[in-house]
Amino acid sequence: MNDLIVQQPDLNGTPAAHLFLLFHGVGGSAEDLHALGTALAIRHPRAWIISVQASQPSDQGLGWQWFSVRGVTDDNRADRVANAMPSFLQAVARWQQHSGVPASHTTLLGFSQGAIMALATTQQALPAASRVAALAGRFAVAPTQVLPGMRIHLLHGQADTVVPTQASVDAYTQLQALRATVTLDIFPHLGHGIDARVAARLWERLADGAG
Repeated sequence: MNDLIVQQPDLNGTPAAHLFLLFHGVGGSAEDLHALGTALAIRHPRAWIISVQASQPSDQGLGWQWFSVRGVTDDNRADRVANAMPSFLQAVARWQQHSGVPASHTTLLGFSQGAIMALATTQQALPAASRVAALAGRFAVAPTQVLPGMRIHLLHGQADTVVPTQASVDAYTQLQALRATVTLDIFPHLGHGIDARVAARLWERLADGAG
């Protein structure tokens, strides 16, 4: 396990207020989201913050992945996500157990493939978290349910050529139709990445209820 503990709050026996789990993109590592986690820690000193490393070595030579993107299509992506989901959920459960923080006080924050996996948890029978923030992500399969108490935040660059911006627009429309608590933020001229605008809006979206 090469997960990165960004913050382990010292609360003198008091339970932590929240657990933030950060998930990097394909070919990346836990270190990729360290700076984002550090900035998050300043805003949430009573929270555990962990950058989680994907479970498989990337088959493209560098970094790590939850599933291969070689030959990935809209038709086979869902199966790949489903096959990766047990190990993803195990990672979430492991840190919830270690931190003593339940799903009701957990946020999954993912970028790209990490966002795809995090969004897919919202379609499981049992909630893995109470909130998902998806940066440059997409649903592998259009959502059909809303778990009780779930909040979803979609953030996406308008110039993203890796994961189309329309994927987040469509997800927002679909989730609204399901009466989900969902937000959508599109950032002009931003490609497949995270910039200061995304971070600033992300802090606004995560400001409530996380300690």
